[in-house]
Amino acid sequence: MKPGLFLKSTSLLNDTVFENSVVFITEYNDKGAMGFVVNQKFPRKLNELEEFKTIKPFPIYLGGPVDQEHLYFIHQRPDLIEGGVPVTDNIYFGGNFKQAVIHINNQIITEKDCMIFLGYCGWDHHELDEEIAEGSWAVQETGDPFSAQL
Repeated sequence: MKPGLFLKSTSLLNDTVFENSVVFITEYNDKGAMGFVVNQKFPRKLNELEEFKTIKPFPIYLGGPVDQEHLYFIHQRPDLIEGGVPVTDNIYFGGNFKQAVIHINNQIITEKDCMIFLGYCGWDHHELDEEIAEGSWAVQETGDPFSAQL
């Protein structure tokens, strides 16, 4: 496993929070793994949250069951958003969210550049490897989290 891979849930995860989920892995190390569900939109948009009510509508995704009190994001605009951590050659995790929101509101950053998530998926060290070994997840090496090409 490594950051930048996709996991597709298998039938073993039917009737769970991960049924029909595609997860983009953003972190994988000796502490564990972190990723975001990229194919499940949250029913509200960013501008429907009180803190962002003055900006243009922008989709939010249900990133996962962990820490659904906070927003997280991935993007491919390090030229506009400082402080992101590289996941792949062209995808970054996090960074200056205020910069991201300004560029979203000015329509410089679009859904093809950025995904915002409510919550995340997290696994302890070896936990994800065990779930893959038992057949709960199918690993996919290619895809684009910013499009339907998963």
